[in-house]
Amino acid sequence: MAAVVAALAQPLRLRPARLGPLLGPLLKEAARGWRGLGGSEVLKKSLRRGVTLATGSFVLCEALRLVSGSAVVHASFKAAEVIEQADYLYGSGETEKLYRLLVQHKNSEDAELLWRLARASRDLAQLSITSAEEKRQLAYDSLEYAKRALEKNEANSAAHKWYAICLSDVGDYEGIKVKIGNAFVIKDHFERAFELNPKDATSVHLIGVWCYSFAELPWYQRKIAAMLFATPPTSTYEEALRYFHMAEEADPNFYSKNLLFLGKTYLKLNNKKMALLWLSKAKDYPAHTEEDKQVQKEALELLNSI
Repeated sequence: MAAVVAALAQPLRLRPARLGPLLGPLLKEAARGWRGLGGSEVLKKSLRRGVTLATGSFVLCEALRLVSGSAVVHASFKAAEVIEQADYLYGSGETEKLYRLLVQHKNSEDAELLWRLARASRDLAQLSITSAEEKRQLAYDSLEYAKRALEKNEANSAAHKWYAICLSDVGDYEGIKVKIGNAFVIKDHFERAFELNPKDATSVHLIGVWCYSFAELPWYQRKIAAMLFATPPTSTYEEALRYFHMAEEADPNFYSKNLLFLGKTYLKLNNKKMALLWLSKAKDYPAHTEEDKQVQKEALELLNSI
């Protein structure tokens, strides 16, 4: 940055001198026009000083504009480097290191950084070593990061997806009325995420989870939903199953939980043969994260119960 400022300062010193041959005749002409009023020399000096200062100010402004532009470019390069590191850590299952990296950039204006921070905050909250108080704070933090990501770029598919996920998580702390009250908003953001990126299997999976959740909604929660909406949110296991299969077709074996939900949904539909198939796949899925380990455990428990 110092080199940029120094390079721009050089023409700043030279430009007024270069303008001298052009300004000289103009200054003389202006001075002649004002001789009748006296003080022509003073006037010439004042005009020359004023034009030189104005020129200097203009060039300084241009210099600052260029420096500012350089800063923006530098910031974008820095963001790209951080995102590259973040994606490596995410792929390696380094949840805590990933969070520590991204939280340093929580005031970023970059939507790509912010939604990754929302995801990292939520993933940290899922760890068993995270205290209950920390889990709650991380849930609200992640929602704020996802919200800011959306504000920075409404056309960002991942920002919609993680906003919906984090909004659902916060509902766990706000109570069932808030959670159900946000139901349509959550689904709208999942659908918008899929619309912006039809290749994103995770968004389709999450619509399936939404359908599954409302298919198994207890009767008392259905009553709450009926109080909140003229037409309360409803779904079926068949609809959920369709989305889980769509996700698997888009990206086979992409997520342990999609395999688990396929097995659970088939169980709900009393199709034990297909349930065994998908639950076995979930149990054998390589455990890269703590969530994968939890999926393996639940899948094994369900297999033993069949």
